[in-house]
Amino acid sequence: MTSVPPIPPSELSVRVARATTALGAAGLDGLVLGVPENIHYLSGLDHWGYFAAHVLILTRDGRMALVARAMERVTVEAQVTNATFYGHPDTEELSDHVHTALRDLGLTRARLGIELRSLFLTPWHADKIRAGLAVEWVDGSGLIDDLRQIKSDWEIACTREAARAADLATLAATRVIRPGVSDREVAAEYHRVMILEGSEYPGFGPFIRPTRRLGEEHTTWQGDTLRHGDAVFLETCASVRRYHAPMGRLVYVGQAPEGAAKSAAISIEAMEAICGAIRPGAMAGEAYAAWHRVAAAHGLADYHRHHCGYLVGLAFPPSWTGGSAVTGLAPGSTRVLHPGMVFHVHAWFMGTALTDYFISNAVVLTETGAEVLTSRTPQDLVLCG
Repeated sequence: MTSVPPIPPSELSVRVARATTALGAAGLDGLVLGVPENIHYLSGLDHWGYFAAHVLILTRDGRMALVARAMERVTVEAQVTNATFYGHPDTEELSDHVHTALRDLGLTRARLGIELRSLFLTPWHADKIRAGLAVEWVDGSGLIDDLRQIKSDWEIACTREAARAADLATLAATRVIRPGVSDREVAAEYHRVMILEGSEYPGFGPFIRPTRRLGEEHTTWQGDTLRHGDAVFLETCASVRRYHAPMGRLVYVGQAPEGAAKSAAISIEAMEAICGAIRPGAMAGEAYAAWHRVAAAHGLADYHRHHCGYLVGLAFPPSWTGGSAVTGLAPGSTRVLHPGMVFHVHAWFMGTALTDYFISNAVVLTETGAEVLTSRTPQDLVLCG
């Protein structure tokens, strides 16, 4: 079970201070946030109510107002201590209450950012919020997202606990895989152990697919019965205090095809190369180049992917990437890597001239380099059942 305490007030205070500094640097008097991860990051609000639009308003001097459905008052009062709550009945427009909050904060003739890249602050809401006020509006998307990329010690502690839960649950899932077992049973065992080891609900997943559906990137268990010789794709994740640690393995049922052991060795080599390139001050594109050098050395010079991993951390459904964008270890990326960043790193060789194989890990960048957090589940060739 997790030993990480709930988010301390001091953690929130540091985040708000960093955010107000970012507002000042951007020349903004305030910011209207609609991304659940960013609202949680600054206020601590953690619930499933984000399916309905929430708005957090942050001023340059650190005052905040939270606008959401009135029925969420009990949850907000229990969890949020640093923002004034404006609850709206379902019969009234969110935007009217946002305007009231903006007037109370003295922001009706200001230069304001608004997060337009949000899955939940729809164009309907965004247009109504921006209408009828003498405000200079600019797109504030990404401002808080960038602050979230570098984790505090408390956030890293949450991530380590999540990685432990994901790792133990993945290992447990491999132990029930055998001919005749349904992928539902694999999913059930994964969830059982994940939850008992301290995880909350993750952003999505686990993705569990047999050979017949290996290429379906974002589908999961459907009641398939596993057969001797099947490959089983496991891409899993756990979450502690909303901090995510994804990982993945490809295992074989009973018997692996020719070349699988070689592919496993190449995947491990690629994982080590990527992790070696994830170092303080390096660029994200260097990690991708390290992965591709391994691919090219084994006859796959023409094999490319959109990335070999991506940043992870705080997230709500419907994904574990932390919003609508994926910040990848992508070809040519010049994003500088810093200690405190956490990655889902992929050593992926699927649909190539090699026998299919795949491993992925949650990896944290420390002052001395990359540390793999999900090493309990074997990376080399696993035969189940």
